[in-house]
This record gives sequence, structure tokens and C-alpha cells, in this order.
Amino acid sequence: MKTNLGVIFGSRTCEHDVSIITGLQAAMAADPVQYDVTRIYISREGDWYIGEKLSDMTFFLNFDPAQVTRVLPVGEKGKLLLLEYPTEKKKLFGGGRNVLASIDVVLPAMHGLNGEDGTLQGMLELMNVPYTSSGVMGCAVGMDKITMKRMFRGCGYPVLPDTWAERAEWEKDRDAVIARAEKEVGYPMFVKPANLGSSIGISRADDRDGLIRAMDVAVAYDRRVLIEQGVADIAEVNCAACGYADEVRVSETEMPVRWDDTELLDFSEKYLRGQGGKGMSALKRRIPAPVSEEKLAEIRRITASVFREMDCRGVVRIDYIIDRAKDQLYLGEINIIPGSLAFYLWEPVGVSFAQLIDGMVNDALRAWADKNKSVFSYNSNILSAVRSGAKAAKTSSSRG
Repeated sequence: MKTNLGVIFGSRTCEHDVSIITGLQAAMAADPVQYDVTRIYISREGDWYIGEKLSDMTFFLNFDPAQVTRVLPVGEKGKLLLLEYPTEKKKLFGGGRNVLASIDVVLPAMHGLNGEDGTLQGMLELMNVPYTSSGVMGCAVGMDKITMKRMFRGCGYPVLPDTWAERAEWEKDRDAVIARAEKEVGYPMFVKPANLGSSIGISRADDRDGLIRAMDVAVAYDRRVLIEQGVADIAEVNCAACGYADEVRVSETEMPVRWDDTELLDFSEKYLRGQGGKGMSALKRRIPAPVSEEKLAEIRRITASVFREMDCRGVVRIDYIIDRAKDQLYLGEINIIPGSLAFYLWEPVGVSFAQLIDGMVNDALRAWADKNKSVFSYNSNILSAVRSGAKAAKTSSSRG
């Protein structure tokens, strides 16, 4: 019997369009012998849809909700049921529910807020539905760059100096933010919205005027901002991991090729330089990364360690920075749901995109079974005591 796999993409996020690409790639790659795939699109307004039109990427250029079916997600007995969204007539006169799809396992192909940050995962946890991404904690920590870096530093991983600020602080006393950034970080520095991916809203600041401009951009996207030390002579290396609990698989490494040697990869470099519709898989890269065996071994070791420390599952990508002048490796960030699910890092080690998805589904089912071994109830007499106390209080009151 085939597994009903629901691939969820889109949502209320600045990375909405990138998520569509990842979602359609994953849906296409899933083995049709093993899976019946339902494409589940969450619109920019937060509405859920299914339908054949969602398999065509060009449909999203001028999305027409009349050509697809709006649904209502409901959890029942470990399944995600997609019900026909109630019309005004049904709301008025009632009627039985119409189940349009029953999903066994969810594959979140989400990027950014409202999908990759633990919100969708929390809903699925409450519904007790298996899903292929990391859990609520891993997603939440992995989404917030400020919290993420403090976790990395606390675990002893090498990270660049940084500080952070809030939008309210910037609006109230920008001089204090500037002074702190210059003292604790120094120029050049990168200013990043804490909860965005795909390099959206990130700017480099080489002086005070640049910092002011960068902060104005960042606080437009997020109320929390990370300010991180820049590296003049930089190389970037990425590595992916996949698995669950004690079984962690590590991919090949890559070095993305930048068009401008003075900057980190921005949104245009990642998604607009390559071929349309291919997402991160179209980015020019060197595989494996042309660095020393010693560095590669360190990258693979840290990748597996971070995966375990953050209790990840499914596939993640971890990005590293190398200061060429100092020959120093730094842990940059973790991408809890990487663009294109980083399938291009697995093919060089003999894992096809279809096999990657199959492994993610198996890990999701294992995690779900593991979760349901836990005890979720505890018998106590607390409520009985409360009831007895209430009766005593009522009796005392009536006597008074």
C-alpha cells in the first residue's frame, strides 16, 4: 500500500516563492511507486489549497483560488485530514464533512516564518501527525539567528563575534546600538534580520553610514536583528545532514561560487542568477569543497554534532565561513529546511533525491513511533481535592 505524502509549501513568509520551488521539486522527486503525493499550498493570506493546478509552477505567477480547492486541516488518529472548506451555505445549514485527502506523513517544504520556525511543526505535534522536518525546538532555535548563535557559542563551536538589537531599541536610541556594534563587533559587519532566510534583508556595513542603512533595512523585516563581524577574505562551505536521534548521515560538501568576491551570497546570487524554477540547485558550486582534508573532517564532525545537539531530524544544511587570511573555520548558521532540500549535496554520495525523501519519511515515522512510546498522562487526585475543597467552601458559605 502506498504512503499518502502531503508536501506543504508557500505560507505567510518573505520566502513564499522559494518555498514553492522546493515544494514542487520534492513532490516531483518522490517515488510514485511508494507515494501518492498531495501538494498542499498555503497562500500568502494563510489559506490552505489542494488541486491539480498546484503542480504547475507557472500557475503561481497569477494565482487563481477559483481553480483550486480550499481545504481545512484537521488531525485525526495520526492522520492529517483535509476537509472541504465550509461554504457560507454549509455554515448556515450544516451538513456532513467532506474529506478530500487523508495524509499519512507531512513533508514541510517551508522556508522562513510561519512554516520553518516551529509553528507548522507545533500544529502537527498537537495533531499527532508524522512530519519530516525537525521538531518545534530545533525549528525555533534554527530560525532565530540570535538564539542560534548563542546556542552554538554555548556548545563551544567556533563562531564570529556578534551583538544584537531590537527594532524598538533602534527607534528609541540608535546611537547606543551603533556604539555597541562598533565596540563589540567592528567594521566590516553584516546586519541580518534574525528570523529570515535566503539572505533576505542582509546588508554589509563598512562604516557608520552603512550600518545605519543596514539597520533600517533589517528592522523593516524583523523586530530582532543580528550584527555579526565580517570577514575580508572569505570562503563559504556548506554541508548537509539527515537522520534521526543517533543515526546521522552527512552529505558531501560544497563551496558556492560567488560573483562578487567581496560579499556573502545574497538573494539574487542564490535564486536569480541560475535557471528559473530550480531554486538553490541552480546555484554555481564546487563539489566537493576545495579545502584541506583536515577542514573537511572538521566540517563533517561539527555538522553531525550540531544535528544531534539541536535534536534535528529530516534534512538540514549547515553553512560555514572560512577566514582565508587566518585559515580559521567558523560555524555560520543552520538551515532547518534548506532550499531544494539540499538534494544536490546527496547525489555525489550516491543518494538520489527520491532516496533522500524516502529516508526522510522513514525517519519521520521512526520519530513519530518514538514519541508515542512516551507517557502523556499522569493519574493524580488533584481535581478530586479541588472538588472536595469547593464542596467544603460551599458548605461553610451556606452555614455563614
